[in-house]
Amino acid sequence: MSYNAIYKTITLTDGREITIETGRLAKQADGAVVVKMGNTMLLATVVSAKEAREGTDFLPLSVDYQEKFASSGKIPGGFLKREARLSDYEILISRLVDRVLRPMFPDDYHADTQILINLISADTDILPDALAGLAASAALAVSDIPFNGPISEVRVARIDGQFVINPLGSDLVRADIDIMVGGSADSIAMVEGEMNEVSEEEMLEAIRVAHEAIKLQCQAQVELAEEVGKLQKREYSHETHDPELKERLQAEVYDKVYAVAKSGNNAKSERRVAFRAIIDEYIAALPEDHEIDLGLLKTYYHDIEKEAVRNVVLDERIRLDGRKLDEIRAIWSEINYLPSTHGSAIFTRGETQSLTTVTLGTKLDEQMIDSAMFTGSNKFILHYNFPAFSTGEVKPNRGPGRREVGHGNLAMRALRKVLPSETENPYTIRIVSDILESNGSSSMATVCAGSLALMDAGVKVKGGVSGIAMGLITDKESGKFAVLSDILGDEDHLGDMDFKVAGTKDGITACQMDIKVQGLSFEILSQALAQAKAGRLHILGEMAKTIAVPNADYKPHTPRSYNIVIEKEFIGAIIGPGGKVVQQIQKDTGATIVIEEKNDKGHVNIFANNQQAMDEAVSKVKAIVSVPEIGEVYVGKVKSIQPYGAFVEFMPGKDGLLHISEVKWERLESMDNVLEIGEEIKVKLVDVDKKTGKFKLSRKVLIPKAGEQAQTNS
Repeated sequence: MSYNAIYKTITLTDGREITIETGRLAKQADGAVVVKMGNTMLLATVVSAKEAREGTDFLPLSVDYQEKFASSGKIPGGFLKREARLSDYEILISRLVDRVLRPMFPDDYHADTQILINLISADTDILPDALAGLAASAALAVSDIPFNGPISEVRVARIDGQFVINPLGSDLVRADIDIMVGGSADSIAMVEGEMNEVSEEEMLEAIRVAHEAIKLQCQAQVELAEEVGKLQKREYSHETHDPELKERLQAEVYDKVYAVAKSGNNAKSERRVAFRAIIDEYIAALPEDHEIDLGLLKTYYHDIEKEAVRNVVLDERIRLDGRKLDEIRAIWSEINYLPSTHGSAIFTRGETQSLTTVTLGTKLDEQMIDSAMFTGSNKFILHYNFPAFSTGEVKPNRGPGRREVGHGNLAMRALRKVLPSETENPYTIRIVSDILESNGSSSMATVCAGSLALMDAGVKVKGGVSGIAMGLITDKESGKFAVLSDILGDEDHLGDMDFKVAGTKDGITACQMDIKVQGLSFEILSQALAQAKAGRLHILGEMAKTIAVPNADYKPHTPRSYNIVIEKEFIGAIIGPGGKVVQQIQKDTGATIVIEEKNDKGHVNIFANNQQAMDEAVSKVKAIVSVPEIGEVYVGKVKSIQPYGAFVEFMPGKDGLLHISEVKWERLESMDNVLEIGEEIKVKLVDVDKKTGKFKLSRKVLIPKAGEQAQTNS
C-alpha cells in the first residue's frame, strides 16, 4: 500500500524552516497533518460529526494537546508508567489553540468536533507550543469541515533588543518580552505572555512583528488546501429559524430591554431579575394553545438582550452598572486577615473578591516537574480556585478545570516578574487565591490580592502589581466603538474583547487577550492599552493605601532561613554516613537542612521556626565545616578509652588522641578511673601529624602545675 504525501514549507526570516505534511498519517480522520521544525514534530488530527446532536445550540468543540514521553526518549513516572490526564502545561497549550480556533467556526455550526495535537518527536530547543496552533489549523484546512480560517500562532520574543519569531528555548532566558500571538491573515485574535515591565508601545510592536509571521503561515495553509483539493467545505444545516417570531419579539420587548440596560443598576442579581422578568412576562401572555418553540424564543431573546446592551453603550455611553467607560469600580483591601498564615490579603473590586494566602516553604516543598519537554523543579506556585458560590450557583465540587488553570497561570506570570532573585529568596513560595465573589476579572483580582499578600508576608518584591480587564464593543456598520475599563462578567460575555493587562507602575508584566471580532485595528488596541495603563495605576494607588512596600520582616511564625556556603569536600561530612549526621542535627534542633552542590560549592540552607533552633543548627553545621587550628581550645567528648590514652571528639566528626601523658601533670600508670566515656572535657589542639593528619590533644596544658597552683593561692 502506498501513500501520496503533500508537503508545504514555511521559511522564517532567519532561514529556519517549518514543514507541513499531509497524506501519510491518520488518513481516516477528516483532516491530519504533521508539522515539523527541527526535530520537533506534532501530529494534529480533526474529526467532526456529520450531523449535530438534536437540541444543540452551540459548538461542542474539544481541543487537546498531549505530549508523548517517547517523543523525548523518556518513560513516564508513577506506578502506571503511561500518559494519564493532561498536565497543567498541556492544558495551557490546549487553551491557547482553543481560544483562537473557536471564534473562527461558523456561528450556526453545532456538530461535535474534536481536535487532537500530539507531540510525537521532541527537540528541547524547539518549543512545541508555538507550533500547536499552526498544526490544528492546517488539519482543518485539509479537511472539509466548515471553518473561517486559516489561523496560526507564533511566539515572539525580544532577545538582546531584537524581535525573534519562535526563538530557541535556550535563548528565551535572555528575553524581556515573551508572548504568544494568534490570529488570521486579517486580524489578531489572541495574545498571551509575560514581559519585564515593558511599555504599551513595545508590546504593540511585538504584536505587529508576530502578525507578519502569522500572515505567511496562513498563506501556506491556503496553498496546501488548494493542493489537497479541500477548498470546498461540507454542507450542513444545524439550526431552524422563525424570522417572523424573531421580528415580533423584537418589536415587543426591545424597548423594555433597552430601558433595563440603560437604568444603571449596579447589582448583578437585580439586573438578572429585571431582564428575566421581561421574557417571563412575554411567555405568560402567550395563549395556552400556542405552538411557539420556547427554546428558539429564548435564543432570540438572548440576541435582543445582547443587541440592546451593546447599543446603550455605543449610543448613550452608559454601561450596565451606570459607570463611565473608563471608570473603575470601588475598591477595598485588607492584609493580615488570617493570623496563622505567612501572608494574607483580601482584595475586593465591585462584586469581585479574592481571599489570597502566601505560604513560605523550604526547598523540600518545591514542585517537581517531569514531562516530555521539561524535568526540574519550580519554587513559585500559584493556585486559583473558583467555587460555585462565588457566582451564587450550585455545582459539583470537582477539581480545578481548564479555566482555573489558565487564570492561575496568568496571575503567576504577572507576579513572577517582581519576585526577588533566587539568591535573595531561599523560600519556595505558594500563593492560593480563593475567589469568594465574581463579577468580572477574578484573575486580575488574584494578581492584586497576591501582590498585597506577598508584601504582607515580608517577601521583598520590587513593587506592587495590579491587573485590569478591558472590554470592547464595536459596530462595523457605523464605525462606532467603545473601550471599557474593568469589565463586568456580562460585558465580557456580550462584548467583542477580553483584554487582561497586569503590571507595575513601570510597565506591563503579563497580558491575556481574546478578541471575538475580525479586523480589530491597532488604533483600537493602542487606546485599550492606554486606558488599561490609567486603570492599572489607579488600582495600584488604592492598593498602596493598604500596604505600599513589603513588611520589614517575616511573620514571627514564618520559618527563618540561613545560608552557609562551604567547600564541596565538606558536603559529605555534614551529611554523614547514610545521612546520619544531618538527620541527627535536625532531630536535635528541629531545624530543616537542605544541602545542594552549585557552582562547585556546597550550599547549606537551614530553616527553623525559632531563633534558638536556628542558632543551634547553624552552630553544629559551622562546627563540622570549621578547620581545626593548632592552639585552639575545644570542649570535647570522650569517645573511647585505651591503655595509652583517650580518643576525644573535639569537633563534630573529628577525633584526636589525648595521650596518657597529656591528661595530667602527674604521671599516670593507667587510664583506669581517670576519665569516663561520654564525659565532656576541655582540650587544646597541640599538633597535627603532617603525614597522617592525626590530631594530638592535651588537657594538662590547661591545668596549672601544682607549684603554680600553690603560688596562685598564696
